[in-house]
Amino acid sequence: MTDGPLYNSILLGGRGGTNSGQLRVHAGGIAWKKQGGGKVVEVNKGDIVGVTWMKIPRTYQLGIRTKEGVFYKFTGFRDQDVSSLTTYIQTNIGVTPEEKQLSVSGRNWGEVDLNGNMLTFVVGSKHGFEVSLADVSQTQMQGKNDVVLEFHVDDTTGANEKDSLVEMGFHIPNSNTQYVGDENRPPAQVFRDKIMSMADVGPSGEEAVVTFEGIAILTPRGRYSVELHASFLRLQGQANDFKIQYSSVMRLFLLPKSNQPHTFVVVTLDPPIRKGQTLYPHIVLQFETEFVVESTLSLSEDVLNTKYKGKLEPSYKGLIHEVFTTILRGLCGAKITRPGKFRSCQDGYAVKSSLKAEDGVLYPLEKGFFFLPKPPTLILHDEIEFVEFERHAAAGTNMHYFDLLVKLKSEQEHLFRNIQRNEYHNLFDFISGKGLKIMNLGDGPNAKMGEPELPDEETLDPHLERIKNAVDESDEEDSDYDVKSAEDDGGSPSDSSGGEHSDASISGDEKEKPPKKEPRKEASTSKPAPASKRKPKDGDEDGGKKKKPKKKKDPNAPKKAMSGFMFFSQTERENIKKNNPGISFTETAKALGEQWKKMTAEDKEPYEAKAKADQKRYKDAMAGYKGDAPATIIDSGNESDSG
Repeated sequence: MTDGPLYNSILLGGRGGTNSGQLRVHAGGIAWKKQGGGKVVEVNKGDIVGVTWMKIPRTYQLGIRTKEGVFYKFTGFRDQDVSSLTTYIQTNIGVTPEEKQLSVSGRNWGEVDLNGNMLTFVVGSKHGFEVSLADVSQTQMQGKNDVVLEFHVDDTTGANEKDSLVEMGFHIPNSNTQYVGDENRPPAQVFRDKIMSMADVGPSGEEAVVTFEGIAILTPRGRYSVELHASFLRLQGQANDFKIQYSSVMRLFLLPKSNQPHTFVVVTLDPPIRKGQTLYPHIVLQFETEFVVESTLSLSEDVLNTKYKGKLEPSYKGLIHEVFTTILRGLCGAKITRPGKFRSCQDGYAVKSSLKAEDGVLYPLEKGFFFLPKPPTLILHDEIEFVEFERHAAAGTNMHYFDLLVKLKSEQEHLFRNIQRNEYHNLFDFISGKGLKIMNLGDGPNAKMGEPELPDEETLDPHLERIKNAVDESDEEDSDYDVKSAEDDGGSPSDSSGGEHSDASISGDEKEKPPKKEPRKEASTSKPAPASKRKPKDGDEDGGKKKKPKKKKDPNAPKKAMSGFMFFSQTERENIKKNNPGISFTETAKALGEQWKKMTAEDKEPYEAKAKADQKRYKDAMAGYKGDAPATIIDSGNESDSG
C-alpha cells in the first residue's frame, strides 16, 4: 500500500457527512483514512467497476463505483493530479477513468439514466446529479405520475452535517419516450419497477433478521431491544430509539471483564450517534457471560446462499455474546477485535483503573488501549507519543498503586490512575514489547533491567514543598496551618475547607499595607534554641521586642473574592476524596493543583468567569463596607483602624 501516490486533504462525500482525510492509490486498489484517525475506506482492485472524473467548483472529484453498488466521491484534486492519477489507474488497476461534465444551468428537468446501481440525472449531455441506488430505502407512488425515493437515514448522519438528503421526487409525464407504459402500467410505474429491481429495496417495515431483548447498554445508558436488520442496527428503548446504518460500523470489540460474570461488546461508529448534545462513538453492550441462546435468522434460503454465503448460518446456538457478534459481523462486515496476549496477575485481560472521575478497566490490546465502560476511550498505539509510569499521589497508598500517563501525538493526555502495584511488571513488559516510548527510564538499579525508575516515597515534590514552606514561614505564635498561607502564594492552587477563603487577615481599609515581618536571623536550623536564650512569652520585658497584637476578624467585613482555581476546587475536591479514601489535606491540594495545571484555557473559562463575577461582588461590597462599617477591634484594646 506504499507504492502509489499519496494525496492529503481529500474529502470523502456521501452518507454520514463529509470528512477530510488522506487518500492513497496503489496497485492493489485505493485506501482513504480519516484525518485524526477513525474511519478507513479500502476498495480492492477487483471490486472497482468504474472510475470517473468530474470538474466541480474550485477542484476535481474522483468517483469510484464498486461491484456492490457503493459509490465513493473523493474531492480535492488539483488540475495536475488528474492526468498523472489517470495514467496510474490505467496502468496498475486496469480501469480507464471516464470524464463527466457537470451541468450548472440549474434546470430541474431532463432524463434519468440507470446504469448498474447508479441513478444519474442528465441535463442535455451533462450530469445534473447522481445518487447510488444502494442508499435508497424505499420507493413510493404518489398519484399516477410521481415517484418518491426515500434514502437511508440513521442517527449518525446528523453528527457532522446539519442537512442530509432524505427524499427525492420525480415526475414522469405520460408523454415521455424513455419509460413507456400502457393502460395498466403508467410510465411512472415502469420507472419505479426498474428502480426496485436495481436498488434491491426491501419492503416497507423491513423485518428484523434477529432480535435480542432486554440488553443492558452502558453508553448510551439504558436497557434496549437490539434488532439486527439486513441493512441497519436498531436500538429500541423506552425513551430512545436509534437507527444505525452498517456503513457507520467501523469495528467490533469482544472483551470479557476480569473476574466478572459479564462480557463487553463494543460497536465502534464513525460518525457517532448523537443523544442531545452528546456524541457516542462507541456503543458499549454488556452481556451475561454464561447465558446461552438459540437464534434462527429470518432470512430466506436463497438470500443466505447468495448474499450471505460463507458469512451467516440459518441458526445459531451458543453464548449470547458470541452469537450476537457473529451475526452482526456477517451482516455489516466489520472485523472483531478480541483480547491479545496481555494477562493480568489474576489471569484476566485487563487491569482495574480509573480515568477522570470514573472507575473502570483498562484493556491493553495488540494495537491499542481500551478503557471501559465510561467514558469508553480507545487509544491506538500509532497515536501515542510516549507513556510514563507515575507513583500514585494518594498518601499512605504509594506502595500499593501507581498511575499510567499516556501522551498522544495530538498533545492530549490520558492519566489512568489507581492501578494495583502488582500489575506493574505485566504492563511494563507489554508496553516495552510493543516498542512504545517510555519516558521515565531512570538511572537507578531498575534502569539496568530496562524498567522505569518510579520516584520513591521520600522524593520531594516541588508543589508540596512550597506549601510546607508557606506553613513554616508563618508567625511562630500561630501553630495552626492556615489555608490562606497557600492561597496567597501568587495564586498557586490549594484546597480549602468548605470552598471558602479564610478572611482572618481582612480588616479595615483594604489599601492599608500589612506590617512587615522581621527577617529571620537563622534561616536554616533544625535544632531548638537553648532554654536560656528562648524568647519569653506574652510581653516579657526581658525577652526583647514585644509581639504585635493579633487582629480579630470583623464579622461585618465582606467575604474575600475567590479565584478561578478555588471554584474549580469546590467542584473537584469531593471526586478526589472519593477516588482516594483517606487522602490528606496537602495531598488533596497537590492533586487539585496538578489537575488545574493540565487544563486548557478553554476548560478554565467557566471557573475564571465565576471568579470575575465574585471579584466584582467583593469590590462593590468593600465600597459599602468602607463607609458604613464600624472600627475594627484589636486585641490589645488600645489600637483601632477607623476603616
